[in-house]
Amino acid sequence: MCPEEISRILEEHKGKQGELISVLEEIQARFGYLPEDKLRAVAQSTGRSLTDIYGVATFYKAFSLTPRGKHLISVCLGTACHVRGGPAVAHEIQSQLGIKAGETTDDNEFTLETVNCLGACALGPVVVVDGHYFSKVKTSQVKGILERSRIGLDRIEIGTDDRVFPIDVSCARCNHSLMDPEHPIDGYPSIRVTVSFGDKHGWMTISSLWGSYNVSSLHEIPLDTIVNMFCPHCHAELMGGSRCGDCGAPMVPMIVRGGGLVQLCARRGCKGHILDLGGTSVD
Repeated sequence: MCPEEISRILEEHKGKQGELISVLEEIQARFGYLPEDKLRAVAQSTGRSLTDIYGVATFYKAFSLTPRGKHLISVCLGTACHVRGGPAVAHEIQSQLGIKAGETTDDNEFTLETVNCLGACALGPVVVVDGHYFSKVKTSQVKGILERSRIGLDRIEIGTDDRVFPIDVSCARCNHSLMDPEHPIDGYPSIRVTVSFGDKHGWMTISSLWGSYNVSSLHEIPLDTIVNMFCPHCHAELMGGSRCGDCGAPMVPMIVRGGGLVQLCARRGCKGHILDLGGTSVD
């Protein structure tokens, strides 16, 4: 990433809410972590002190100052998960991977971290791998989770995979429900939004099953097209400050009923997505 590209990123986010966070997210999406020289370049270009930028980078758990492996494993050790066997699950993962929390395997395949809470206490012990939630995990399941991670967690069977579950979402701006029971996908009410791309404008419905990527739309949307999504009720654009960790496209935030936030990549065909059951803030 050359100085010109740093300048482009800064200019793209200039004046927007959460400007610095968005810049750091885009850099991390490119490199998988925040290299020191890139942080220094941001400091020089913005006039901010390097101390302030490091403060933001170390405050948010999503940022990393060291390279991460291909797969990020998060084990919850919050109170609910702790009393249900979270430490034993974490120990089993450490034993099988040969690393401790905060470390990466020699082949750069896995990075392991422990967290205080993932906001899904009723599902504990919880393990998250690359955004995929595994609930009520037992030590005997660890080997299978690691094997599935190596093969690819996006390979799912909707009818039998316990990682697939329905979510109920609303607009992050007006809080109106986005659920459309009249046009189900995968047997559940779909998520309906208004979309535009190029000179096209229409509707799109998205599967509400977490783990399914099935969609339907008025117009055929070519692969790799970045789609602008809008609430069909308040007509506000569903836009946050985050960038997809897989392709760098904007992430589209929606509020999860009961508490939490789901973000979907705006690029057609990209499977980048984040489910955070612990908070509802939008950049």
